[in-house]
Amino acid sequence: MANILICDDERDIVSALKIYLSAENYTLFEAFTGREALDIVRKNDIHLILMDIMMPEMDGISATAKLREEFNIPIILLTAKSEDTDKVLGLNVGADDYITKPFNPIEVLARVRSQLRRYTTLGGMEQKPSKLVIGGIVLDDETKQVSVDGEGVSLTPIEYNILLLLMRHPGKVYSSGQIYEQVWNETAFGSEGAVAVHIRHLREKLEIDPSNPRYLKVVWGLGYKMEP
Repeated sequence: MANILICDDERDIVSALKIYLSAENYTLFEAFTGREALDIVRKNDIHLILMDIMMPEMDGISATAKLREEFNIPIILLTAKSEDTDKVLGLNVGADDYITKPFNPIEVLARVRSQLRRYTTLGGMEQKPSKLVIGGIVLDDETKQVSVDGEGVSLTPIEYNILLLLMRHPGKVYSSGQIYEQVWNETAFGSEGAVAVHIRHLREKLEIDPSNPRYLKVVWGLGYKMEP
């Protein structure tokens, strides 16, 4: 069963989330600052983090950025603000998803299950070739490892699944909505901007010149494709 860390400086919110998630028999850890969260993740086998953005000592954005230097576990940000800037900022530093407060317990459970499912399976839903090679990019879906020109690349679960989708269908153009629905496994309701953020992250990790990509191409007005 999965180990989940809940990090929020409002203890009532931590308690409420623990009530929601305890019904799923997850093992739950709690922290009240970003620094506490970092310490817990380094000492325990954590599979998912629910992280508040606004916290003392170290906020959720800073903690997420620090975690991404060491770990690829899913991070869902909790924000009391509805502005898109907070959501995009969170995605920019490596968060996989976000939930805006006040949140619906059913939505929290659905997003937690979805992220854990992607993290544990990383897209291996059907029998397909385990090793994909396009140019200098090698993706091994058995070991979940990606390399570029022989150098290992560390990807988040979302980044991995986007790359897996595009590499399995080289040359095929996917709209932002199609990528969102297949990778997030949710209907795309104006959330396609999240795809653009993750594509940019992939380019920064895979391309020699991210502004002039060799592999991850934009087809203007249509979407994205992996150049075969």
